[in-house]
Amino acid sequence: MIKHFLSLEWKSFFRSASFGKSIGIKIFMGFLALYFMGMFLFVGFLMDKILKESYPDLDPLVAFSGLIFFWVLGDLVVRFFFQKLPVMSVKPLLTLPIKRKSIVNYVLGKSVFSFINFLPLFAVVPFSIKLIYFGGYDTSTVLVWLATIILLTLISNFLNFIIESLSAETELSFLPIIVLVGALYGLNHFGIINISGALSKGITAIYENPIYILIPILILIGLYVYNFKILKQKLFLDSGLKTKVKEVNASNLEWTKNFGDIAPFLKLDLKLIWRNKRTKSSVFMVLLGLLYGLFFYPQPTYQDMPWFFVFIGIFSTGIFLINFGQFIPAWDSGYYKLLMSQNIKYEQYLKSKFTLMAVSVAILFILGIPYVFFGWKILLAHFAAAIYNIGVNTHVILYGGSFNRKKIDLSQKAAFNYQGTGAVQWLIGIPLLLVPMGIFAIFYFLIGFELACLIIAILGVVGIVFHQKLMKTITAKYLESKYKMIDAFDQNN
Repeated sequence: MIKHFLSLEWKSFFRSASFGKSIGIKIFMGFLALYFMGMFLFVGFLMDKILKESYPDLDPLVAFSGLIFFWVLGDLVVRFFFQKLPVMSVKPLLTLPIKRKSIVNYVLGKSVFSFINFLPLFAVVPFSIKLIYFGGYDTSTVLVWLATIILLTLISNFLNFIIESLSAETELSFLPIIVLVGALYGLNHFGIINISGALSKGITAIYENPIYILIPILILIGLYVYNFKILKQKLFLDSGLKTKVKEVNASNLEWTKNFGDIAPFLKLDLKLIWRNKRTKSSVFMVLLGLLYGLFFYPQPTYQDMPWFFVFIGIFSTGIFLINFGQFIPAWDSGYYKLLMSQNIKYEQYLKSKFTLMAVSVAILFILGIPYVFFGWKILLAHFAAAIYNIGVNTHVILYGGSFNRKKIDLSQKAAFNYQGTGAVQWLIGIPLLLVPMGIFAIFYFLIGFELACLIIAILGVVGIVFHQKLMKTITAKYLESKYKMIDAFDQNN
């Protein structure tokens, strides 16, 4: 049965409309994986020396065990944001004579072989080898310790899925993990409960008396059984057909009529943003972008790096543009076929997206004016960045959207959801953020700060002046890709 499931996923991968772009991003992710594997190996071989320098009075194994608590917290956060339950299209299988428990066991078993579970081994295995050959440790002791670390990794794996299932019901889906990790760290940091010390003593007790390894094994089995029950309860053909009945709070959007022929599309976008979990995250992320400068400007180090100001300005004034714009037109993928069958002008549809992003840039710049408190150069850089965002980045992100081929389920969890993310979303950051930063840095070192800001602003003005011609080019590209996108959005993979 497992062989059959693997065969189905293999065929699904190669027959998907996004195969060409998926293979490209997978190659990129492969190089990224090799990089992290190399880094972990490097740290693993130097771990004993690092611990000796940091904790000269402690045994390396004891010192490492004392840091396990912080590793577990970091591991949970990373997993929550980047690891998703490896699912397959199970509903067609439910009409076949396949036991539901076989499907659930396959999905959960597949999660064990996630790359994020293997990554720690590239650090702890070299560290274990050095403990045996150079540290004088008994082989059985180190192997029990290594087995305990592997069990903790798998416990974290299944605990993450439980946290995700609980957070899926909230609007701010990242809130449960932040509260959990923050509470545990706070209890330990302020000495209310010495969790790190207790965990360290527990690990020490396990490798000194291996019978205690049954405790993490039982915890792992318990988490697996709980995850099994959660998934099995959801594994029905009619799951998701019956939804909660909620009262719709309709907002008065009559003011959108002032935007002329794009008003219907603008109204549709605003309703889409406010009524769906996934799109609401674009609004919540605005606050992060608006306060982004506070991570840098109060620090004297960055006050001496004016060439970096434009990057912060681009990100701060363009956070909504970036977060919302990179998934155009995938936001409408659920009804894209219906939308394209209507007697509408595609240019009007795209202009509504442009207007929404341009207005957001202007609003965020105005709200960011208090940054002048840290210096007038910062305000000038933000002003130039805002003009660049309106004139250049709006057109760049609209053009990039014509290559989107991945459907988005708007009902899924809101924040840090990477569904619909493809090669386009990874590559679009280069022209959006790195290009203006590079241009600004070159002119800053050649002619000065003020003139560099002027160059960036002029580029934005040029984009505004040629807006109509640029939109015609972008529209032609969308029309060329229209049927490819309809076909891609019609697929669930």
